[in-house]
Amino acid sequence: MSLINTQVQPFKAQAFHNGKFIEVTEQSLKGKWSVLIFMPAAFTFNCPTEVEDAAEHYDTFKSLGAEVYVVTTDTHFSHKVWHETSPAVGKAKFPLVGDPTHTLTRAFGVHIEEEGLALRGTFIINPEGVIKTAEIHDNAIARDVKETLRKLQAAQYVAANPGQVCPAKWQAGAKTLTPSLDLVGKI
Repeated sequence: MSLINTQVQPFKAQAFHNGKFIEVTEQSLKGKWSVLIFMPAAFTFNCPTEVEDAAEHYDTFKSLGAEVYVVTTDTHFSHKVWHETSPAVGKAKFPLVGDPTHTLTRAFGVHIEEEGLALRGTFIINPEGVIKTAEIHDNAIARDVKETLRKLQAAQYVAANPGQVCPAKWQAGAKTLTPSLDLVGKI
């Protein structure tokens, strides 16, 4: 079953954010756009490169009214030490969410039962708490957050412009399409 256009299920998790431990729930995601970036675990070799990529683009996410949440199956205590010891992870100004009970990884369909880890999954959630995009792939393949930003902008555009769709390779400011019978077979 697809998670697209479904409501984020209730959850409660602890996160390390800007030197403090905070609670993150499904209510934390409401009222703004949210980007959940699932990673296998802290203290690995590939995950810090993705955290650093998200950190380098964090101001752009914020300018688009979105909050970023990095989620691993570790505890928030591990995230504190990871943030303090990894130069790449130390750049993160967004919450590093712990999911040691695997509630979130299971709810978002990224849990690897045999390993107790998460697949690399990225989800964009609208201000009403509805999942609008989902990307899940093998842990050996790190993501490029510029594509996540493009998808966020596309999701925001179609939310603000009902009846419009963003074609392949759409970038903010580019032309969109208005689906109609007249377009069938003509593109």
